[in-house]
Parts: sequence; C-alpha cells; structure tokens
Amino acid sequence: MERKTKFKQFRNPLRSDGWKRFRKNKLALVGLAVIVIMVAMAILAPVIAQNDPYVSLKDDTGKIMKNMSPQESGTILGTDSLGRDEFSRLVYAAQVSMSVGLVAVSISTIIGILLGSVSGYFGGVWDLVIMRCVDVVNCFPVMFLIIIVATILKPSIYNVMIIIGLCNWTGTARLVRGEILRVREMEYVQAAVSLGATDWRIITSHVIPNVMAPIIVEATMQMARAILTEASLSYLGCGVQLPTASWGNMLNEANNLATLTMRPWQWLPAGLCIFMAVLSINFIGDGLRDAMDAKQKK
Repeated sequence: MERKTKFKQFRNPLRSDGWKRFRKNKLALVGLAVIVIMVAMAILAPVIAQNDPYVSLKDDTGKIMKNMSPQESGTILGTDSLGRDEFSRLVYAAQVSMSVGLVAVSISTIIGILLGSVSGYFGGVWDLVIMRCVDVVNCFPVMFLIIIVATILKPSIYNVMIIIGLCNWTGTARLVRGEILRVREMEYVQAAVSLGATDWRIITSHVIPNVMAPIIVEATMQMARAILTEASLSYLGCGVQLPTASWGNMLNEANNLATLTMRPWQWLPAGLCIFMAVLSINFIGDGLRDAMDAKQKK
C-alpha cells in the first residue's frame, strides 16, 4: 500500500508539469478552444442550425430564395445558389470535417504503430520489407495518389476517410520505427527480455507506452492534413458528394467570378473554418510537442 502511494505521488507531478507547460503556450490554448467550439458545433448541429441544410428556403410568395444575402434572406449567412441556408450547411459541414479528421487519423495511426513497431523491434527481413513499402508509397505524391484512388472508388464520406487513412500512415511508421530503435536498447526493455517476457508483451507494455508522446504530436499534425485533404478532394469533386454539406464543396460555390466577387457569404465562411481548424490543430500540436519534451522536464 505504501509503495502504491509513492508511485502515485511520483506520477502526478509529471502530469501537472506537462499541463503547466501546455498552458504557458497561449496559441495552443487558443487553438484548443477553437477546436472545442468546432466539435461542439458539430455535435449540436441539429440544435444550432436554423433550417434544414438540404431544403431550399422560400419566401412568402413561394419563390425559392436563391443567392440572397443575410439581410435579404433573414438568415445569418444568407442562402446559396439553390436557396439553402448557408449557416446550417456550415454547421453540418463541421460534422464531416471533424469525423474525417478523427477517423482518418485513427486508421493511419493504428497502421503506422503496428508496422513501425514490427519494423523497429524485430528488424531484419521485416524491417527491410516494411521500409521498402514505405518508400514505394512515398514515391507517389500523396494528394495525387488519393485523387486516383478516390476516382476509382465511388466517392463518399466513408471512402474518403479510408483513403486518407490508408495513404498517410508512412510518416507514423517511420517515426515509431525510429523511436523503437532507440527504446529497445533501454535497460528496462533488456530486463523484460531477461525475465522471459514475450515480444508482444514487451512491445505493448514497455515499448509503445514510452513512445506515445511523439505519436500523439504526429497524430495532431496528421489530423490537420486530413481536414485539408478532405476539403481539397470535395472541392475537386472527388470527396464528399452533394447534397452532403462539406466545407470543400461549399468552396466550390466560388468557381465563378460573380460568386467570388459579389456573394462572399457563399464561400468565405467555409474557407475561414478550414483555415481556423487547420491552424488551431497545428497550434495544439506545437503545444503538445513542447509540453511532452523530455528536455523541459525538471
């Protein structure tokens, strides 16, 4: 009982120190606040949205309210070319971007951890084969590869999640491999080996938990890239398909000069949301990297 108490007293100061270092990074706190607001907006979309994002609004005479400004339509962000409420579509589009970011990063992180762990811990033929696969995937521009696969498959939000996840695991795999090459020579790993622990137990209980800090930072950076990739695919017509609301296909409304210059409410809010989401996640990643840096721990 006494040993258990001392163990808890040893762990808590490290956690509090990490949180203190994170709090000192004001940009990271701002980014965290923005992401929390966006996630809350996505979860509470049915409550926040004024109107159905997929139904055209009509005036008192029954005429569809197309391309109307906020003042003309009486809505927060006006209406699009089909008379749909832009604010409602913007709120529901947050569900798509947050979902794609989380699911795609989860897929790529799991694959990267598995392959990177096998490559770094076992080495030999496993390391050679896995790293050559990484080199082959990296030979192709990621965006070009994603567009090709998205074009071959039927475009949908689920395919977009899977495609982005399957094409972005190489960075995590390289990172995990490098960290495991360093950690596997540590004394506690060698002690576990000498005590007869299985390879699976050593990897899951002793190696992976001690390399999670850089993995978490990499995952945050990948989430920002996943949101940006989804928006790019949707803008090009290879991602989330209409009528499903997405920040990317909302930007597609600005594919003509009249909309770009005269109707900024149709594309500017979606562009700002993408910008703020990506920038905020990058700020959070920088803050986590500084907070988890072992050199800053006293």
